[in-house]
Amino acid sequence: MTTSASDQNRLRVALVERHPLLRAGIRAALDSAGGIDLVAEAGEAGHVVPMVLGAAPDVVLLDLDLPGSASLEVCRTLVRDAGVTGILGMTGRGDDAGLLRSALMAGVRGYVSKSAGAHEMVGAVHMVGNGFIVAGGGAARLVTGLLRAPGRSAELDAPLTVLTRREREILDLVARGYDNRRIARALTLAEKTVRNHVSAVFAKIGVNCRAQAVVYGREAGMGLTGRL
Repeated sequence: MTTSASDQNRLRVALVERHPLLRAGIRAALDSAGGIDLVAEAGEAGHVVPMVLGAAPDVVLLDLDLPGSASLEVCRTLVRDAGVTGILGMTGRGDDAGLLRSALMAGVRGYVSKSAGAHEMVGAVHMVGNGFIVAGGGAARLVTGLLRAPGRSAELDAPLTVLTRREREILDLVARGYDNRRIARALTLAEKTVRNHVSAVFAKIGVNCRAQAVVYGREAGMGLTGRL
């Protein structure tokens, strides 16, 4: 059967939320939204990785309030072992700067409050699915502060000196929130070439995922004109 262009543009979303009633409400919002297919659901941390490996979603809408540090461990595992890049975190704890930073460093690419309206939540899903880093509601100011810390430290500058000019360009665009396809278009490079450069940059600056590279680059003063 031939896949249409409209089908190819639809976002596949996996939902992880421990509270059944809240999960049902989010499910209803996603089901009624255009361009989204809810492909899997889970309520416990232990079910998430096998679910994601089986469903291959574009976005994982993840409860950040799972018991203990389960949510952050799930993020790290999804990024490291499943190659997931589109993780959108949800929390009912309010605008917690410590949680935000930990989630970003674990691989989360977006943050939205569980009290957000359907329009805001669906919009955040679309943004993360299209490669942006996003924050809902009042968290936007906190995320911007975390990612735009002023000045450079000697600790940050040292690894940057081993980057080539091209690798610095790549890191700057990563810090703006560009995915590999957008970087390839911006620099007129093949996407495979960009992937190779990104891997080299990650190795040189000592990070394991794109979210860590964004935080690192922003704290080193890069990507400040990019869109959050």
